[in-house]
Amino acid sequence: MLTRPREIYLATAVSIGILLSLIAPLGPPLARADGTSQLAELVDAAAERLEVADPVAAFKWRAQLPIEDSGRVEQQLAKLGEDARSQHIDPDYVTRVFDDQIRATEAIEYSRFSDWKLNPASAPPEPPDLSASRSAIDSLNNRMPSQIWSHWSLLSAPSCAAQLDRAKRDIVRSRHLDSLYQRALTTATQSYCQALPPA
Repeated sequence: MLTRPREIYLATAVSIGILLSLIAPLGPPLARADGTSQLAELVDAAAERLEVADPVAAFKWRAQLPIEDSGRVEQQLAKLGEDARSQHIDPDYVTRVFDDQIRATEAIEYSRFSDWKLNPASAPPEPPDLSASRSAIDSLNNRMPSQIWSHWSLLSAPSCAAQLDRAKRDIVRSRHLDSLYQRALTTATQSYCQALPPA
């Protein structure tokens, strides 16, 4: 009995489907269905946190405060490490990521101080109170570890670098980040793909 064309087609389609499922690359996909990186929300939060540097720098400039506050940084990193441990996230990774973020933020503040020293009239005349900026920072400090936990497998996967590059390009475009902020974002995210694989 001859096999009908329809049966041949169905058998071939099933075989191809099985073959594709076997050779499909392992690990997280490079992008979501809409083409955005799975790390977009995490990188966007990092960029948003960097943008707090401007009002913070303006307040410190007017109040003649130093840019670096080692005591507050130590408190933040200690709390972030404790929170990470309680959520079963590698605390060393989290503190390393946030140390990068803080250093990148300070770099933006130093750049603003340099500009205002050369042209004092360009400094914002009435910067917002520092408490508002710190409240925003605290909120982002809570949001970002949740994103890290959600994407832990990806952050330790070979595809992480490609995902991170895509996310940075998208965020630079959507937030219209200038060259200073682009460099700061690169520093803030430089340790993202150094997560340890899940045990």
